[in-house]
Amino acid sequence: MSKISKTSAQVPAQAESTEAPAAAAGAVKVVDPRLLIREQGFKGYWIEFKRKVRSGEIGSLPVVVGLIIIGIVFQLETGNFLTSYNLDQITLYAAGPGIMAVGIVFVLLLGEIDLAVGSVAGLAGSVWAVLGTDMPDSLAIVVGILSGTVIGAFHGIVFAKIGVPAFVVTLAGFLGWAGLQTWVMGDKSTITTPLGSFVRDLTSYYFADVAAAYGLAVVVIVAFYLAQLRDARRRKAAELPHRPQSEIILRTVLLAILSLLAAYAFNQEQGLPLSLVIFLAILVITDFVLRRTTYGRQIFAVGGGIEAARRAGINVSWIRISVFMISGTLGAVGGLFLASATGGADRSLGGGNQLMMCIAAAVIGGTSLFGGRGKVWSALLGILVIQSIVQGLNQMNLSSNAIQYMITGGVLLIAVIIDSVSRKTQKTAGRA
Repeated sequence: MSKISKTSAQVPAQAESTEAPAAAAGAVKVVDPRLLIREQGFKGYWIEFKRKVRSGEIGSLPVVVGLIIIGIVFQLETGNFLTSYNLDQITLYAAGPGIMAVGIVFVLLLGEIDLAVGSVAGLAGSVWAVLGTDMPDSLAIVVGILSGTVIGAFHGIVFAKIGVPAFVVTLAGFLGWAGLQTWVMGDKSTITTPLGSFVRDLTSYYFADVAAAYGLAVVVIVAFYLAQLRDARRRKAAELPHRPQSEIILRTVLLAILSLLAAYAFNQEQGLPLSLVIFLAILVITDFVLRRTTYGRQIFAVGGGIEAARRAGINVSWIRISVFMISGTLGAVGGLFLASATGGADRSLGGGNQLMMCIAAAVIGGTSLFGGRGKVWSALLGILVIQSIVQGLNQMNLSSNAIQYMITGGVLLIAVIIDSVSRKTQKTAGRA
């Protein structure tokens, strides 16, 4: 009896062990339903688009729609807003704050803030201007940029190692570095940018050859298409949701139209501005760092959850310090652009509304204030919105700071509300 009972007891266990591999072998691969929807072409893409809107995954859509509305409104009001001259002016004054906003994007991805970027920009510009009177221009530029890097490292160390909140550290820096800037300038109220200086050329040099603007447009179009195609193929191979060929072509065509129109507009004026080339180069490099490198993924991980990042073996302190170094460096580079645009350095360089413009540009462009979500291209979109508003108001003879501040503040508030609502919607949908 004992042998019979043992045998009967072993039968179910053996059946379970043989059924498990069979079930695993016959299991159907789980495919995200969005992948099946997108394979339906434009109809599937429209269904997917509506699903994203309902679940709060709207990306940069609000700011793009906002740019279109701004362009239409100012064109109707002034009759000459959408002109090559305005595009040239917007680009001229967008490069400096835009580059500074890229650094802010990095800090916001951690869920932190850098309130000292304006003062860092002013100090770096002043250091370059003062040193440039006694040493080679190239060396003065390097020292000016490195001053921003060192300041960023200081902010990061005090924040990451000592534990002082980033808000407090950078607020102290906002005041302290502005004072140091005044001390560096000494008894000089203004130092004019000398002729032949590379800093002077940052916002005054143009590639007059017609082929330069069109060539850059073609490079942007081809690079965008290849990058989108490569990403779609990799995701398809991993059986993840990916963009269909039709969507990639549509996006590329839209980008091609905008790029070629911009190239045509630039050629109607002085040509392709050097400031735009440098700004785009910085955007491409930083975008690659964030999306294609381990370091970039670690930044997103720290912004998404510090404890989870620590348990994953990420050196959180180093990530924090290095991000503030990036912010300081890009703030210093932006300061040189500001000095170039204003014709020199003075005690007010980097002050005024520069800090708020940079933070507003990053947030308006789509970078989350809560950390872990955003792209460096947010800086470009955001600064285009702000500079378009400024340029449009100037054309309407409403250039007072009061009106500009109120409108920019309203746009910023709307952007933050959209971000908050989007995050709550994603949590409700289980995607946050």
